[in-house]
Amino acid sequence: MCSHYQGIKRPETYREIFKAEPPSSQGKEDMWPCYQGSFIRRHPHADVGDEAVPAHEALIGQFGLVPHWAEDLKLGRHTFNARSETVATKPSFRDAWRQARHCIIPAMAIYEPDWRSGKAIATRISRADDQPMGIAGLWDKWKSPGGETVHSFTMLTINADQHPLMNLFHKPTDEKRMVVILEPEQFEDWLQAPATRSMEFLQPFPAGGLRAG
Repeated sequence: MCSHYQGIKRPETYREIFKAEPPSSQGKEDMWPCYQGSFIRRHPHADVGDEAVPAHEALIGQFGLVPHWAEDLKLGRHTFNARSETVATKPSFRDAWRQARHCIIPAMAIYEPDWRSGKAIATRISRADDQPMGIAGLWDKWKSPGGETVHSFTMLTINADQHPLMNLFHKPTDEKRMVVILEPEQFEDWLQAPATRSMEFLQPFPAGGLRAG
């Protein structure tokens, strides 16, 4: 599970890496569940043929997906990660999955607990080339009793028992998990992919492409 990550701060990174204008408001850089951070989705009017409409847009939303039926935003404490094995059937995620509400969560690093010493040591994990991570996720929107629309997002996770790096983290008795890190050339395909193709993208990132510490 990934409950803690470092967002991006440089506005230029949105343009250079994610082909989107920076969000209108600034989310947090040090991200935990229920914090407000940025995510990138395909612009809802990208296919209308208007060159003035960008293909992607960056929005601010809650880290922890909140479906339309939730009573309040507190559900996000439990929905910041979506397991690939159950995402299609879990009530919190199944609508977003079925509707292919794909998004990319921009991050400079994620943090996972290293238990090899017997204690949980928070360890920073980043791309070995120091480029930002584009983490595959799902987004949704929720309307408050006052009529305010709140966006939210979750990170998709896969099994990491056989991953040379990510299997070092979490308690020895726990299942090893990792987020899905996309390469930049996959971004557009992921954002446009229909639900029938979603699982194709949920693959482990090469261990040699990541750095811990």
